[in-house]
Amino acid sequence: MTRTVRGARVLITGAAGGMGRMYAERAVAEHAASVTLWDRDAAALARTVDELGAVSRGRTRIQSFVVDVGDLGAIAKTAQRVRREVGNPDVLINNAGIVRGNRNFWNTDNGDDTRTTMQVNALAPMYIAREFLPGMISNAYRAARIVNIASAAGTLANPRMAVYAASKAALIGWSDSLRLELEQSDHGNVKVTTVTPSYIATGMFAGARGPVLAPVLDPGYVVDRVWRAMLEGRPLLELPRSVRFSRALRGLLPTRVFDRVVGDGFGVYRSMDRFTGRR
Repeated sequence: MTRTVRGARVLITGAAGGMGRMYAERAVAEHAASVTLWDRDAAALARTVDELGAVSRGRTRIQSFVVDVGDLGAIAKTAQRVRREVGNPDVLINNAGIVRGNRNFWNTDNGDDTRTTMQVNALAPMYIAREFLPGMISNAYRAARIVNIASAAGTLANPRMAVYAASKAALIGWSDSLRLELEQSDHGNVKVTTVTPSYIATGMFAGARGPVLAPVLDPGYVVDRVWRAMLEGRPLLELPRSVRFSRALRGLLPTRVFDRVVGDGFGVYRSMDRFTGRR
C-alpha cells in the first residue's frame, strides 16, 4: 500500500462532510474495494453516499452507518455490523472530532462539554481501533493503516481550548504508543500515522486566527499530505512545519520565556479570541 488504496477496504469517521468526505473521495478515486462512512448526520451521510456512488459507478462499494462516536456503547455494535456486512477494514481514518472553545475552562457547561469532547476526540478512536485491530493484525500478509487526526493543540497549550487540547494530547500519546506496540510485537503490516495540524479552514475553527508562521491551512492541502503519509506508513505528520519548530522551542526555552516569545509574540495564545466555530 505504498501508492494507492486500490482494492482495500477503507473506513472513515466523521465522513458526511468536510475533510472526512474528502478522504472518502480520494479512496473512491483510487478504486478502493469499499468505503465505509460513519457519521451522526443521517441526511448529510445519505447525500454523500449518493454522490460518491455516482462517481464510483459500481467500482467501489459505498456503505454508510449512522453512528455518534461519542456514544461509546454504539461503537461495538456498529463495528460488529461492519465486520458482518462489509468486512474488517484495511484502512481506518479516525477523523471525527469536535471543539468547544473561546471559553475559560471554569465556564464550560457543568462538565458536559468536557465529557463529550473527551469521548469523541480521545476515547472513540481508541474504542474503534480496538474493534478492528485484531482483524488487521491477523491478516499479516496485507498492509493495514490507522490514521489518527489529532491537532497541534495537543502538543502546545493554548488558552480558551483547554479540554480540546487535553483530548488531542491524549490522542497523540495513545496513537504513538500504539504504533510502538505494533512495531515491537512484530505486527509491521499495521502502521499508525498521527497527524497534528494547526487550524484548518473547514468551518470547525471559524473565527480562529492563524499565529505567525502557522497560517490557517487549506483542507485540500491537508488531505493530500495526510493521504501520502498514510500510504507511506509515516509515524508523524506535523502541519505546517512550524508546529515542529514550536514544539522544539517549548522544550528548550524556560516556560515564561516561551510564553512571551511564542505564546504572546507569535500570537498563539490569542488565536482563539474570536473563535465562533460552526453555527
